[in-house]
Amino acid sequence: MKILVVDDAQTVRGYHRQLLEQAGFEVDEAANGLEAVEKVFQKPKDYLALLVDINMPQMDGYTLVREVRSNPETQAMIMIMISTESEIHDREMAYKAGANGYLVKPVKGDLLARQLKLVTGRTEEANHG
Repeated sequence: MKILVVDDAQTVRGYHRQLLEQAGFEVDEAANGLEAVEKVFQKPKDYLALLVDINMPQMDGYTLVREVRSNPETQAMIMIMISTESEIHDREMAYKAGANGYLVKPVKGDLLARQLKLVTGRTEEANHG
């Protein structure tokens, strides 16, 4: 199962891919929320979790999280929002939309891996990466 990294910045997707692969995760990418929804709804069982940027063209992160939560087949999917927005209001909006976690960019690799392992229950890998 893969982690889907959803961000409109190719450099950010590449950075997160590198961090996650070093931590032992398989990674897929989407450039915006619309592309992510299509991938998730086509093959929901392929994805362990989504890392979601907030500010993206075509469909923002909040809308993406709400869309995934509204579908019975994907409503339990783990989603962590990652954004440059660091205000408490932004964090509250992410959780209200249905996010399982919230991290502020730039995210350090160990923090990202730890957060994902915690929410996905992959603690058997906590000593690697």
